[in-house]
Amino acid sequence: MTKTIYVLNGPNLNLLGTREPEIYGHHTLADVEKLCRDTASRFGAEAVCRQTNREGEIVDFIQEAAVKKAVGIIINAGGYTHTSIAIHDALVGVQIPTVEVHVSNVYARERFRHQSFIAKAAFASLCGFGIEGYRLAIQGLAARVGLAAKA
Repeated sequence: MTKTIYVLNGPNLNLLGTREPEIYGHHTLADVEKLCRDTASRFGAEAVCRQTNREGEIVDFIQEAAVKKAVGIIINAGGYTHTSIAIHDALVGVQIPTVEVHVSNVYARERFRHQSFIAKAAFASLCGFGIEGYRLAIQGLAARVGLAAKA
């Protein structure tokens, strides 16, 4: 049976490639999703990619990941990273290994971005690697849950 990794992207990540390219680069959300599917497949896993601009829908996706018995979650909650106790509580509640990802280095930006409710519910956080952070997150998650790369 194929293992599933949920890749969740929050508000404004649908604008990747056009939104502030000097901060977020020129890759699109479609590029991120392809990168995640390709990387997950190297570990015999499937990446289920979801994006929404609505906080409650992210909570629904996290709960769906639990129902579907996902082996892990990669999440870029966008602006909700700094504000959402609801997303934090959902991640804690499902007890699925989670990696937080940010395209930009949030610690080199505005002070309000230095607070992460998501990091408190994740076993690891990556920021500042551009979309490559998603690949690194999947590799780290795979190692954490015992998925070996396929030859």
